[in-house]
Amino acid sequence: MSDDQLWKRDEVESPCINICLVHPEARLCTGCLRSIDEIAQWSRMTPQQRRAVLDELPTRAGSFSKRRGGRTARLARRK
Repeated sequence: MSDDQLWKRDEVESPCINICLVHPEARLCTGCLRSIDEIAQWSRMTPQQRRAVLDELPTRAGSFSKRRGGRTARLARRK
């Protein structure tokens, strides 16, 4: 397969944005919103399975919008 053919394949791109941090309660990556299982299986999924995951991602965006306060809250709890 030539390089031109390789880059023109009809593959579903990964939604990964290189912000890989799993939310402890939602169990979703805060960057791409996929579950650990979805991330692990991504390379073995069919294009239809990948599209199904991508279609569901917008509904997950509010899964962990509540912030716990970060460093400031941790320091305040220690007092």
